[in-house]
This record gives sequence, C-alpha cells and structure tokens, in this order.
Amino acid sequence: MGNSFGKLFKITTFGESHGVALGVIIEGCPAGLTIDEEKIRLEMQRRKPGQSKITTQRKEEDEIEILSGVFEGKSTGTPIGIVIRNADQKSKDYSHISDKFRPSHADYTYFEKYGIRDYRGGGRSSARETAARVAGGAIAKQLLEHYGVSIQAYVSQVGSLRLEKPYQEMNLALAEENIVRCPDPEVADQMIQLIDSVRLERDTIGGVVSCVITNTPAGIGEPVFDRLHAELGKAMLSINAVKGFEYGSGFEGITMKGSEHNDAFFKEGDKVKTKTNYSGGIQGGISNGEDIYFKVAFKPVATIMQDQESINEAGETIIVSGKGRHDPCVVPRAVPIVEAMAALVIADNILLAKSNKL
Repeated sequence: MGNSFGKLFKITTFGESHGVALGVIIEGCPAGLTIDEEKIRLEMQRRKPGQSKITTQRKEEDEIEILSGVFEGKSTGTPIGIVIRNADQKSKDYSHISDKFRPSHADYTYFEKYGIRDYRGGGRSSARETAARVAGGAIAKQLLEHYGVSIQAYVSQVGSLRLEKPYQEMNLALAEENIVRCPDPEVADQMIQLIDSVRLERDTIGGVVSCVITNTPAGIGEPVFDRLHAELGKAMLSINAVKGFEYGSGFEGITMKGSEHNDAFFKEGDKVKTKTNYSGGIQGGISNGEDIYFKVAFKPVATIMQDQESINEAGETIIVSGKGRHDPCVVPRAVPIVEAMAALVIADNILLAKSNKL
C-alpha cells in the first residue's frame, strides 16, 4: 500500500536505502514514445549524492538499467521496469541506532506500524527512495516534451535567505550553473556560504524549491476531489522532508482584495489568456493554459551530527549520536525530485483529459 502514484500514467517504486537496488515500474506510457536513456541518466545525475561539498558524500553513480517496456529505443506500451543498484552502502554506520528512535525520523512510526524496521539509513523511509521517482519522472518528462510542456524548478530560499525577484524576471536555466541550483548567481553564492557554515556547525537547514510549468494545455485536471492543484500538492507532500505546499498567490493572496486578485480574461488571437496569474494557472482545479507555479517547503534534515536525547524500543532514555553521510540542506538535490513529481502529475492528467471527450 502507498507505493504507487498516478491513475493512467502510473509508477510503483520499490527498494530500500541500503538494499540491493531501488526501482520503478511505469505503467500507462503510450507505445511509440522515443525513450532517450541519456536524458534519464542526466536526471539521475542531478539528484545523485556526492555532487558537492553541500550534499551528502555518499558515492552513488545511480546508473539506470532498463529491464522492460522499451524496444529499439521506443516504448512498447507494456510496463517499463527500471533498476538503480546501490553501490556505496555503509550499513555499519547505522548499527548504533538499531534499537533507537532518531528524533524527527520515521523510525518510531514505522516500528509502530509494522512492528519491525530497517534501521539501515531508514530503509524505505529514506530519501534514497526518490531516485526511483526521478527515473519514472524522466520518462514522464519525455512524454511531456511531445506535448510541448516544460518544467523548471529551482531553489528560491535557504533559511531566511530568499530570492526577491519573480520568476518572470530571471533566467531559470541559470539554476543549473551552480551547486545550490539558484538562478541568481549572487544569491546562490550567499546560499552556498550559509549551507556550508551550517554544515561546519554539524547542523542542518531547510529551504524552498519553486517550480514553473509552462505550456500546459487548458482543460486538464479533474473536478472536486482530484483537482490539479490537489494532485500536485499530494505529489509534493509525498516527498521526504516536505512541510508545505502553495501554488499561485498562495498565502500572500489573503492580503489582497478580490478586485486585485481576480485574473481578468482577454483574447489574444485565438487564445484565451489572463492579464494576471494569481490563480497559478489553475481555476476550479483545471488548468487554464497560463503558467502553473508553486513552492515546496523542505524542513532541515533530521539527521544532525550532534548528540540528541531520545528513547529506544524498550522506552529507555538514551542519547542518539549523529553518524553517517547526510545532506546539510536537502533543497539542491530536491530540485529534480520536484520536477519529476510535477511531470508525473501533468503527464497523468494530460492522458486523463484525452479520455474525457471525443
């Protein structure tokens, strides 16, 4: 239960942080789609650990192995199976917490739910599971290319340091030119310095990933319970360490009057557009053709290299010592994960929209 996502374009992930491998099964990908393995590998490289001094130093190449569903470079319409083998497990780094519950981790809740837990890096609750999502999302991105839809995420905040410019005033492609993935070089340098200083303090810090989806066709999204923004929210809130999601004007919208917030329609050629976009490209849970934009808040990574008080499985008070290899700030590596989950939602809803009318 809870290991699958999507309706028509659907993924199921499997594997643990320190198991033999992680993997994803992708169902519903239309036959005949050209599958570019190098594009999948590029997405995996963007998410992999050990990229820089401000990420975990675990060394995983995250090489993909396509097992099924692709023949002579094209999807066959059958399930696509992809495996990512683990290579740099250091399970001994976690032997000291085999019966201890780390603060703000899933150790206690998994134990309560299952009566057993894989303590090696958190097992299935580890953010390493997202490697499988990125592989699946990379296929979804290639499907979206067919429809002209593009997705660009970037780091917009680390701690209290934030970008003040709206995304329309920045070249978002510049986000890939620095290790923190912020499109403003000056702010990026400040973010890198902040993360590195926190790392040297043996602590962690949170941040925000913003995302913009362009060229989404109007009319995708399902009414009432499966609204497009609700699906995006579920997708983002399913990512490890996510604490908040807002789209369009979000919480800032409450400071405006309706006369200021309403997005007026106008016609440009044969296309209906809006003069403003406080709706974030979604109205009534259905896309209106404008840019879809949202923010995702990530908490400080729970594993810190400091001693913390907790309890063990016997209920005794103990001290948990931080060990292992962990990110001081998760947001730089979260960028491709946010893009992958957004791609899965949009791809699924485009296919659903095609089934709604002749």
